[in-house]
Amino acid sequence: MTLDPFYLIVDSAAWVERLVPLGVKLVQLRIKDRAASEIRAEIRAAKAVCADHDCQLIVNDYWQAAIEEDCDFIHLGQEDLAVADLGAIRRAGLRLGVSTHDPAELEIALAAEPDYVALGPVWPTILKKMPWQPQGMGRIGDWKSRIGTLPLVAIGGITAERAPLVLTEGAASAAVVTDITRHDNPEARTLQWLSATAPWRPREDVGA
Repeated sequence: MTLDPFYLIVDSAAWVERLVPLGVKLVQLRIKDRAASEIRAEIRAAKAVCADHDCQLIVNDYWQAAIEEDCDFIHLGQEDLAVADLGAIRRAGLRLGVSTHDPAELEIALAAEPDYVALGPVWPTILKKMPWQPQGMGRIGDWKSRIGTLPLVAIGGITAERAPLVLTEGAASAAVVTDITRHDNPEARTLQWLSATAPWRPREDVGA
């Protein structure tokens, strides 16, 4: 499986509608603390936009809703992975990404036979408080050697300027949240990300 080198993470379909048409090919919808009906509506809206723009949508956490809405890709953190029905996920044909922060979590993730592994935080992040110290650039090569041919997603404190560093180091994709969503001009920053990651962009689109 090939991932686009620019992995956008947003918390609403409105962000998907705003940024995906600029050329984004890989986006995660990560919604927290919303009613089930709202989550379903957000997934439907995001899915429609992504279908129109040939963009791969990844749904964070809500694997049951992803199955019911006929999505094809989910991402689970370690807590959600522990309680998810992996059999149901695989029977539905969903591809799976899993977050990792230390070697023990990596072992748990690999046992789930994911389609990609995420490592973070590479640098300090303002998105949320984490019990883990920043991994640093050296951990990217270490993780890549451990996971073999699986794509590695780097996340945490990554900016458009830092994205080429993690991609050069072996990450298949650089994930971003606040460098775009908290930027004064998210559209312009998205275009900067697209330009910065262009040398690593495969000829074929994500999911092909």
